Amino acid sequence: MDEAQTYVFDADGLVLGRLASTVADMLLKAARSDRDDKVVIINAEKSIVSGSSRSVFQTYHDKYALNHARKGPFYPRMPDMILKRTVRGMLPYQRKSSGRRALRNLRVEIGCPHHLASGMPEGHVEGDDSKIRKSLPESYVRLGDISASLGAPSHRWTGGEQ
Repeated sequence: MDEAQTYVFDADGLVLGRLASTVADMLLKAARSDRDDKVVIINAEKSIVSGSSRSVFQTYHDKYALNHARKGPFYPRMPDMILKRTVRGMLPYQRKSSGRRALRNLRVEIGCPHHLASGMPEGHVEGDDSKIRKSLPESYVRLGDISASLGAPSHRWTGGEQ
């Protein structure tokens, strides 16, 4: 079995769908080739969703309004969980064990954890985002703003600012 790697992606300024599909593909390939590669996504609240703010907010409010408090489907409000749910939607996590294994190897963080702030620790590599890092679209919304509009406690990623 190959040596497992931990890839770190900084979601700041990256389009949510492009990041999610790249990460899902990387995790699925690793799981199918019997490697335990892990992916850590930091600064989830700074990723962007392209489109007019009105349509983006309406889409996410509609998704959130679908749920029933006890029966589901449960849709998250926090930006890290929205990003993880987006990656989950691109994995066959209900049908195949490789999809479940891939999802287990994903960790999404709000902000930057202390152990990654000063540099990459041993065994961690920066993920290659050259294919997904493009110039910002004309109209976009940050994932943190979407979460705040859904009612998530935004002080967790703004540091108490409103």
